[in-house]
Amino acid sequence: MRHGKQQANTRTTTHGKDGAHRAPDGPDHTAAPTHPGRHDHARGRGRAGGDRRARHRALRRDVPAVVGLLVDDEDFAAMRRYPTFAFDDHPDYLRHAEGLLKALSTQGGHTTVALFDPEEFAHYCREAGLDPDSSASRSRYTAEVAATGATVAYTGQPLDELVPLLLNRAVRHATWEYATSLLAGTGPERGDDAGRTAFERASRLLAELLDGAGPGTHHLVCSVPADQGEQLLAVLHTTRPDDGPGALDSSEAAEFATVLAVGVALESPGGVVLRTSLPGAPDRLHGWRLHAGRLVALTEAEVFSAYCTDADTGDPLSPEPGVEYRAGFDVGGSHP
Repeated sequence: MRHGKQQANTRTTTHGKDGAHRAPDGPDHTAAPTHPGRHDHARGRGRAGGDRRARHRALRRDVPAVVGLLVDDEDFAAMRRYPTFAFDDHPDYLRHAEGLLKALSTQGGHTTVALFDPEEFAHYCREAGLDPDSSASRSRYTAEVAATGATVAYTGQPLDELVPLLLNRAVRHATWEYATSLLAGTGPERGDDAGRTAFERASRLLAELLDGAGPGTHHLVCSVPADQGEQLLAVLHTTRPDDGPGALDSSEAAEFATVLAVGVALESPGGVVLRTSLPGAPDRLHGWRLHAGRLVALTEAEVFSAYCTDADTGDPLSPEPGVEYRAGFDVGGSHP
């Protein structure tokens, strides 16, 4: 909020206020104050005003900012049907959006970027009884997405780096939501606690996978077929030092465990692959298949075949240089 200053336009001259004639006798009281204490009070008020402004700026730095971003031309075109949407050129919109992000970052606060989906926005407005042709509705929807959906923290990265990261985060979030809904639907046939039990088992399997992988940088992929030809895919990255456990991204770990839990609960024929990298050594590849809700280790030949066969044509592929194809190790043996 900008606070303007009102400046007096009335001038006092030797002819008096607003040009009225004044006799020249007597001292000129416009040159020196007859009450010095008034200036002290004015300086005090100035200092108090400065303190208030400083506190206001300090408080503003503690308020997070959220920017909803239209990342592709189709989404941008959909928003142009609203007269209050001020832009008619997507590249120009992106330039202004990046300028806004940079300006917000200079204020010292935290800025989050959310994916603005025009279709979801229209649905949100219908459900909430809002006018979609309103900046207030757009900002309210953006805040809702930031609270419940996929977001990326803005740290000064250019948009050509931020947009792919935001899209990846949105895909991961949608996968997690879909997997969660599938897991919740396992209750009626398999017991009310079936989904929770499957998630707990999947979490234990993940812990055993990482424990058995040992030190190094690990890249895990879990693939599980779902309803109507859908394929759930979860990816997890972590690095484990020689002298302790690795640090896990809690969101990635939850997404991975949820997708794996769907395969466990539905007893679907999915799989898990693990790639481990260590400095000065070839990468190691391990694999497992899901069978009857359990992870069964692949043999070395099966791992080689899985990586060196074209999934679409079935044609053989050349082995990747600097990679060792190894059998999977036992996980979940103590948890039937």
